Amino acid sequence: MIRVLIADDQPLVRAGLSALLGAEPDIEVVGVASDGSQALVMARELRPDVACLDIRMPGRDGISVARELCGPDADPAIPVLVLTTFDLDDYVFGALEAGASGFLLKDAEPEAITHAVRQVAAGHGTIDQSLTRRVLREFVQRRSLQPVVAQRGDGVLTPRERDILLLLAQGMSNEEIAADLVVEVSTVKSHLARMLPKLGVRSRLQAVVWAYQNGIVAVPDRERG
Repeated sequence: MIRVLIADDQPLVRAGLSALLGAEPDIEVVGVASDGSQALVMARELRPDVACLDIRMPGRDGISVARELCGPDADPAIPVLVLTTFDLDDYVFGALEAGASGFLLKDAEPEAITHAVRQVAAGHGTIDQSLTRRVLREFVQRRSLQPVVAQRGDGVLTPRERDILLLLAQGMSNEEIAADLVVEVSTVKSHLARMLPKLGVRSRLQAVVWAYQNGIVAVPDRERG
């Protein structure tokens, strides 16, 4: 059972998310907070598997709460999925830098939200597909490298781990990666479990960001089409 904490300052949104997620057979809503400060207290007390945070909340915003729940000093870390009505790049950058595992717009389809919760709980990061390419390009151009991992992948990863990272950056699932490399899914999971600590990250999404930051994956110069 995936235990979820919801934090949003709008009662209707809190009720809607609670009803949506609570109706899933494998998800349990263990707490609902109306502001950032309350979310932080409840998260530390309840230790949910996923904290769904709004960005703009009174008291403390979702980014500052995420930084405490899943940032580099969080121990143990609580995975964070940011749900917001705003798709401004600075919010996305802030959420990623704070350590959030996912970023999704509230107008996403219900199935996308429940899928995102499951992905984050499983350690798989997620970003709204309409934002991904733009966000990653701008993230690389406007943000400096993470100090702990400011090095190229050649000296950090094994050849197989590098292959998996490149496929991750294409948005592939474990099953798709396994099929592409002709290995078992369990083998992919084992490599991922060893790779993430090497990069100093906690989720697949953060690993992909690391790959772009360190030039392992090229970022398109401009959108096409």
